[in-house]
Amino acid sequence: MARQGCANALLSNPDIESVCHLDATQQNLLAKAIDQLGLSARAYHRILKVARTIADLDHSQQIHTSHLTEAIGYRRLDTSVI
Repeated sequence: MARQGCANALLSNPDIESVCHLDATQQNLLAKAIDQLGLSARAYHRILKVARTIADLDHSQQIHTSHLTEAIGYRRLDTSVI
């Protein structure tokens, strides 16, 4: 809330891009996950929001690979139920 004035779930796509910085390795990891799981652009943004929230709960200013992989794992669980 302090960073952007609203909950991570309410971030617009441009806001997500400004607060969810990924390095090249993390971008490649996310791209692979999107391809392998057949996810949409909407899912991409949802994963970033969840990763940002996980990083916040970890009191981290940056999204680390562990935060991103945890978020991908949650999305993977979500898609396996369908």
